[in-house]
Amino acid sequence: MAETSNGAFEPKVTAFVCNWCTYTGADLAGTSRLQMSPNVRIIRLPCTGRIDPLFIVKAFERGADGVIVSGCHPADCHYTSGNYHARRRFALFLELAGFMGIDPKRITFSWVSASEGGKWRDVVNDTVTRVRELGPFTAYRELAGKP
Repeated sequence: MAETSNGAFEPKVTAFVCNWCTYTGADLAGTSRLQMSPNVRIIRLPCTGRIDPLFIVKAFERGADGVIVSGCHPADCHYTSGNYHARRRFALFLELAGFMGIDPKRITFSWVSASEGGKWRDVVNDTVTRVRELGPFTAYRELAGKP
């Protein structure tokens, strides 16, 4: 569990993002010096269609308190239909998340284009705020017998 110097909980958020749109939008947010929470670690993939739901489970298993999945807007995928595949997988995964002990509120799915640095900032800040309110994700640590 990450804490600040005053002992307040700071969530760890893992973001799986599309190389062509969201990653570029995140880069734009950074180069534009938009104020974002520093709690998000980005994993860049060629397309959101390549994101296996097990990646999300592994992120939580390895200490993430929240996850963002973000890619190109519908009909803008560089690989034609990857984002449609991701959307279908994500809808099914959300139904299973609760069964696996993961509160679906800990997971954010969004569409962010290369020109939407401000939207990326909003997705990051909203996700971190929501996960902070939920508190640390401890379900897998408890199952493993770790503090």
